[in-house]
Amino acid sequence: MKKSFDKGFVTPLPVFIIATYDKDGKPNAMNAAWAGQAGGDLISISLGDHVSTENIKLNKALTVSFATKKFIAECDYVGIVSQANVSDKLDKVGFTVTKSDKVNAPIIDQLPVALECNVKDIIEEYGATRVVAQIIGLKADESVLTDDKVDLYKLNPLVFDSSALAYRVIGEIAGGAWNAGKKFE
Repeated sequence: MKKSFDKGFVTPLPVFIIATYDKDGKPNAMNAAWAGQAGGDLISISLGDHVSTENIKLNKALTVSFATKKFIAECDYVGIVSQANVSDKLDKVGFTVTKSDKVNAPIIDQLPVALECNVKDIIEEYGATRVVAQIIGLKADESVLTDDKVDLYKLNPLVFDSSALAYRVIGEIAGGAWNAGKKFE
């Protein structure tokens, strides 16, 4: 018998590290887990009132890196602390950046995969700012590639488990998409 609850959850959620520049060109990063793919080349991210939110509105660009198990503490920290209160938070965790050659946003050097995105839409709704961005480029370290594709087993990306309020890792292939169900044909 299933037990009934008043509140639900959606999990897992990707743990994205969003990197932006402020009006003076200073890089910033934040942890954002209320996000997902909204189409073949679109992502949707729900943000609150953050320095990064203002930077996105200003520049209409951002990079989105996948948080990894190797950098769990650093990725968590940039979500805990606001640049408004700790101006050197990237230095504090040892993150360095390189300017994207496709968008006006920094790429965090230590995180192995980054999506380069231009903002398509900014929608204020439900007490949050929803950013819809188009992925126009991807940078990936060769160490996480297999046959020129990002290998999640090698990447070891974090996902946010909103039920347990914890980070988990993914990577094992459980079955083939558009394949596992063929046994019923």
